[in-house]
Amino acid sequence: MSLVPMDDRDGWIWLDGQLTPWREAKVHVLTHALHYASAVFEGERMYGGEIFKLTEHTERLFKSAEILDFSIPYSVAEIDEACKAVCAANHLTDCYVRPIAWRGSEQMGVTAQQSKIHVSIAAWDWPSYFNPEEKARGIRLTWADWRRPAPDTAPTQSKAAGLYMICTLSKHAAERAGFNDAMMLDWRGYVAEATGANVFFVRDGEIHTPTPDCFLDGITRRSVMNLARAKGFDIVERHIKPEELSGFSECFITGTAAEVTPVRQIGEYSFKPGNISLSLMDDFAKMVRRELVSA
Repeated sequence: MSLVPMDDRDGWIWLDGQLTPWREAKVHVLTHALHYASAVFEGERMYGGEIFKLTEHTERLFKSAEILDFSIPYSVAEIDEACKAVCAANHLTDCYVRPIAWRGSEQMGVTAQQSKIHVSIAAWDWPSYFNPEEKARGIRLTWADWRRPAPDTAPTQSKAAGLYMICTLSKHAAERAGFNDAMMLDWRGYVAEATGANVFFVRDGEIHTPTPDCFLDGITRRSVMNLARAKGFDIVERHIKPEELSGFSECFITGTAAEVTPVRQIGEYSFKPGNISLSLMDDFAKMVRRELVSA
């Protein structure tokens, strides 16, 4: 299957307040964000013409920018409307939406307080993050060599571009080894998250998930937790040691791209997608399309 480059497509991208032809939405090579990772972004999905948790995503974008010491020159409502406008301009009702804000090219160097803050929003067709058949029977993860950093060494509560460098390295290594993804530990050695998704484990009908104290408390994560509680399941947020994985029967990951995806292997540990993982996967799919009361 041939790869369609992201910079050579038909359509429109919202750039700094106006819809711009897709191929003309460009930045200079000396853009600060390219050299120093001064960018924050969001990943969102539109289902049936409505972007799931849109304002919640936009508010997190603004919070991430604040953590990276810059202000987005628009309001939350304006970005919400721009996200909708991009989808409409590209005639999309089921798609992925990517807002991003970054420091521009006015200053080159570590300091960039006079740089202009730019914002763009793109939307495109992006089906399931994993092969649907493989997703149903559970994906396979290996252990990542890289660890999520401590909160006092990186802005871990922001969805910042620079924090994903080790995710790319880890996912590339996993795919080369024949796995779908990689599971990351935190700097202390506790289970943290996959390269772009939060993780949950099941034991005796109880759902356990790592405490998000050095990685994002995902919007999909919180929505799935609400779904699980509504079904009567207890959720335990705590630090989880890798060796504890032998005691869990099910495992699944959650995220905007991954949605709810069962896991059948993490390194030396095996799981079997069961009623809890599969029912939450089904309930989430119904909820985002308003076939189920939203979480």
